[in-house]
Amino acid sequence: MTAQFSTRGLDADDLLVLLAVARTGRFATAGRRLGVTHTTVARRLEALEGALGGRVLVRGTDGWRLTPLGERAAAAGEGVEAALTALDAGSSELSGSIRLSATDGFSAFVAAPAMAALRRRHPGVSLQVVAQTRQAAVHRSGVDLEVVVGRPETRRAHTVRLADYALGVYASRDFLAEHGVPDTVDALAGAPLVYFIESMLQVDVLDEARIGLPGMLDAVTSTNVFVHVEATRAGAGFGLLPAFLADREPDLVRVLRDEVNPRLPYWLVAPLEVYRLPVVSAYLEALRERLEVVRPQLLGEGA
Repeated sequence: MTAQFSTRGLDADDLLVLLAVARTGRFATAGRRLGVTHTTVARRLEALEGALGGRVLVRGTDGWRLTPLGERAAAAGEGVEAALTALDAGSSELSGSIRLSATDGFSAFVAAPAMAALRRRHPGVSLQVVAQTRQAAVHRSGVDLEVVVGRPETRRAHTVRLADYALGVYASRDFLAEHGVPDTVDALAGAPLVYFIESMLQVDVLDEARIGLPGMLDAVTSTNVFVHVEATRAGAGFGLLPAFLADREPDLVRVLRDEVNPRLPYWLVAPLEVYRLPVVSAYLEALRERLEVVRPQLLGEGA
């Protein structure tokens, strides 16, 4: 039988503080979300541990993690949060901040416009974007939501496939006028390529997309997709670019559309409890609305 902790001397606010630290992995981040200082967070958790008679957090390699006692206390905190949400259900106003980790392109083309639309209805919400291209984190701290390219392999979070997007081979009009328009993929052998830094690429499906362009030579490589776009516009070579970004540039021309058209998936990753937050639910709906509008551009069909 599982031992129950005593609720004598327990402050419900302390449970909410613990819940915030559990979700972010950081005292400072949790404090910003709650509108209190790092010191207040530490003091609240010390009081909670005193009331419960044991440790609720341990420091991990990537932030604070719950102990078994802390997991039970955090579950109780979720109950408190749900009750407060129910009491506030009569109000249509949302507030709160969401931290999102996503690729550069998704952040700019989908995530930020979705938040802009949500803020027109709920000015009290905000979005913090950590732009990076990586695999889903095994232990996530400091972010609420992750959007990654390729199916994530994680057992500690709920995953949802959001949308697919197309890559294509592009070059500037001046570059094509000087070097000619390739009529086959084989014609690209030895040609300059603008793409990700292969040795730093941690996303298998992005690496696999390059396999369809054998024999090309790195010209400009970067971890940032906007560098790819600008280098291609400047004539550095053929860029393997997201269609939804490249098709907006009038000086870029897509070549070999039928031969090179890989489609890659965007996946959303988040702990189940994060999905239940009202501000997150509202933002996810805004994301879905934005994705529905831009789906043709994502697939390279909107040019």
